[in-house]
Amino acid sequence: MSIAQPHDAQQLASIASEVAVTAGERILELRRRGVAVAASKSSEVDIVTEADRESEQLVVDALRAERPDDGVLGEEGAGIEGTSGVTWVIDPIDGTVNYLYDLPAYTVSIAATVPDAAASADGRRAIAGAVFNPRTGELFEAWEGGGSRLNGSPVTISGKRELSTALVGTGFGYTAERRAGQAAILARLLPRVRDIRRTGSAAYEICSFAAGRLDAFYEHGLQPWDYAAALLIAREAGASVIGIDDAMPPGEPGFFAADPELVHELRRTLLVP
Repeated sequence: MSIAQPHDAQQLASIASEVAVTAGERILELRRRGVAVAASKSSEVDIVTEADRESEQLVVDALRAERPDDGVLGEEGAGIEGTSGVTWVIDPIDGTVNYLYDLPAYTVSIAATVPDAAASADGRRAIAGAVFNPRTGELFEAWEGGGSRLNGSPVTISGKRELSTALVGTGFGYTAERRAGQAAILARLLPRVRDIRRTGSAAYEICSFAAGRLDAFYEHGLQPWDYAAALLIAREAGASVIGIDDAMPPGEPGFFAADPELVHELRRTLLVP
């Protein structure tokens, strides 16, 4: 049964999907011409390409044309205050290093969010979202209360409840300090699970988890544009997504996603030496 909303979440999901596909097709076209690195961010390996910037501008322009009263928050600097109560959180290329190396795991991620301090660490709740991988043609989408879909077909999580046989996805930051901490956590987890996977795109990996291709996902250091759409897609696929403790919703300090019967064990294993 759909959840009553002051906004039409299904319509917002349709807009997100259409714009994500348009931007995805554009960045794929640009990739075929070659990639120009425009700048680096947190470290010299954390890059921004010209395609990131063009994709973000394309997305912002399309969303503003469709819904001029909405706000926008983008990874590459877009920041527009809105008056409608909806803020679009966008990642124009999630997995930019994959994009640079032409690895087929990068996405355009777009989420329509509303204020909700309990939903995520950045104080927003996605009510509609889409994640599109232009290399594979996979479009993940969801709206609140409507379930999750991959290319129009419903998806659900695997339902795995045993950590020892779980295939777990994760990602790593770009600073040496953060990577050192993540390596220590990984060393503690790896002997206790089936195996670890890391694609290099948090949005794509969380959506893959939502589609049952992974049994769980965790990461520290995610930003709102990394997870806004994918978090909704995972929850609508049946996942429990929690933060670093019961007082902190999922986000930058900690993001843990799994079957409701597994997620707390996953968090304890990662946080308790």
